[in-house]
Amino acid sequence: MGNCLTFVIFVLINFLIHYNMVSKKQSLSNRIQELRKIKSLSQQDLADKIKVSRAQMNRYENQNVQPPADVIGKMAQVLDTTVDFLLNGATGEKAKATLKDAKVLEQYRDLEALPDNEKNVIIKVVNALIRDYKTRVSYTA
Repeated sequence: MGNCLTFVIFVLINFLIHYNMVSKKQSLSNRIQELRKIKSLSQQDLADKIKVSRAQMNRYENQNVQPPADVIGKMAQVLDTTVDFLLNGATGEKAKATLKDAKVLEQYRDLEALPDNEKNVIIKVVNALIRDYKTRVSYTA
């Protein structure tokens, strides 16, 4: 299920990129903020995970302050992306870094070739599967 979840997150991020919700032309600050929101993390949540203050996290997102390399690395890990994507918005390296399973990468390529309405249907189905899985896990915990 881990590969499936990684695939879904990747598909959703790329779907959002395609529709300019997370633009490759956006700044580092904007990419951090948008990816944080996609992961449903507050500024405080992300700050805690990367071990910086909320005030500093706010500077990274809203005042275009460049985080140090080690902080960018931690952010990339927490946000399930790559440093390359955070800094440059490059998706090719993100795909390679995120999708280590060749079959999942092949399925993503197949999905990418589908018409938008078909992609939306598949994304809804995968979201439902993930929701069901999380529900089952929460009941067994």
